[in-house]
Amino acid sequence: MGTKKVSPIFYIIVIIMAICFFIFHTIPFMQGIFYSFTNWKGYGSWDFVGLNNYLQLFKDPDILGAYSFTFIFAIITTILVNVLSLVIACALNAKIHFNGFLKAVYFLPYMLGNLMIGFIFNYIFANIVPQIGKNLGIEALSVNILGTENAMWGIIFVTVWASCAFNTLIYTAGLKSISSDIYEAAAIDGAIGIKRFSNITFPLLATSFTINVVLSVKGFLMVYDQIMAMTNGGPGMETTSIAVLIYKRGFTGGQFAYQSANAVILFVIVATISILQLRFLEKREAKYND
Repeated sequence: MGTKKVSPIFYIIVIIMAICFFIFHTIPFMQGIFYSFTNWKGYGSWDFVGLNNYLQLFKDPDILGAYSFTFIFAIITTILVNVLSLVIACALNAKIHFNGFLKAVYFLPYMLGNLMIGFIFNYIFANIVPQIGKNLGIEALSVNILGTENAMWGIIFVTVWASCAFNTLIYTAGLKSISSDIYEAAAIDGAIGIKRFSNITFPLLATSFTINVVLSVKGFLMVYDQIMAMTNGGPGMETTSIAVLIYKRGFTGGQFAYQSANAVILFVIVATISILQLRFLEKREAKYND
């Protein structure tokens, strides 16, 4: 039987997409790297400054503070999102009561953009929650958390809720792939409850866990939309992430070249962490698959 001939239209589509990717992604990326070695403000003339921008990054307290916030935010949010998503996926797989309601709750934010969700919760935290707190006499809820030193926790709450949908879908697909015969054999050996989860379910979800953790860390290290919509990096610089700082200082603060260097550093950090995660978690997958 001969090989099925591929229609030329597929090659045309791939070529067009490759050209678009090169024009709108690769070229701007290379330009950013180029400008990171200059003193360009985003307008006017410029000169080469070599590694000065990169050396200054490690002395800038604002940048160090933004990196500190970003890493703390990414670690906490990644843990909470994956724990909650796994619990929801297990609950849905067990077909508990209110199954349909749970699906609606976790899947709703998946249909909305992070920016829209951020604006909605900005209004909720500023108007609805304080009113409820005053009516109930709860002082902690009587103020807008986004205007306090605890603003990060408000953003984390919203981000966790908005991010659970995708992770839950991945974990649900992983749970569906586990044969019921395995659980039946385990039950005969006395593996039930937490013991069954720790010895069977979680190890067999190794691939789903790898996907979710790597994507979560990558996404949360580049968090931008929620912060811009909810706090704009405030109060002060309490919730200024690296991506927010790059945008605010680079495009509106006359530090285009300087923040381009910051963006290159962020890219290297995210790529390095992702590669290290993949290598470590793939070893874990191989261990459980053997």
